[in-house]
Amino acid sequence: MGPFLHALQNSAFSAWVVGSESIWAFPMFLFAHTLGMSVVAGGSTLIAFALLGMWPKGAPIKPLEKMYPLIWAAFVVNAITGVALFCADAQTRAANWDFWVKLVLVFGGVVVLARTRKNVFGNPSLDHGPVPSQARTLALASLVCWFGAICAGRLIAYVGPVAGL
Repeated sequence: MGPFLHALQNSAFSAWVVGSESIWAFPMFLFAHTLGMSVVAGGSTLIAFALLGMWPKGAPIKPLEKMYPLIWAAFVVNAITGVALFCADAQTRAANWDFWVKLVLVFGGVVVLARTRKNVFGNPSLDHGPVPSQARTLALASLVCWFGAICAGRLIAYVGPVAGL
């Protein structure tokens, strides 16, 4: 895997992302990644809080399902910008255990997000009674995954191997 990571990190694209003085290079990828993360984690948190009972009494939860296309679009932005940011420092990131923790938490968050839409929002009686206990479990798992992914992502710069050292 070493030669592949070396080639990836030394590609013309990676050199442009890291070395360009253009605002469209590293700063824009980082900004878009942060913005996408806020939509994915924020939207997931809103849904989780609603399922945990932090929603106005009697207000339907089902309309929150309309947020899923936006959340998925933001996730696609995060996947693209995340790959670009990884390429910029592939060898260091791949050797950082915290990076892998983040990816596991992101994967878990995506699985929970998909299961919540299918199992909770697919239930026609969602707004006609108490929220099922499975929905609460998924909501808590979602909060753990996204909060953990954000924390692990921020710690990548400080934990494990650091680029240039």
